[in-house]
Amino acid sequence: MTLAFIQNIGPWQLLICVVVAFVLFGGAKKIPDLAKALGKAKSEFKKGIAEGEKEEAEAAKPPEPAKELA
Repeated sequence: MTLAFIQNIGPWQLLICVVVAFVLFGGAKKIPDLAKALGKAKSEFKKGIAEGEKEEAEAAKPPEPAKELA
């Protein structure tokens, strides 16, 4: 038995098959939790990038001159 039809499956068709299999085998209840976790991860990632850019901008500023004690 040959599996020649597999050569004609593109990435989108494969992705659809994986999603359908995931839903069929008990993943339907976990999809909202997965989406919520992905949303939190995305917001944390954006927050980290913003903090990194802020630190980079502060490091690029020239240092303030020292005040003389008189």
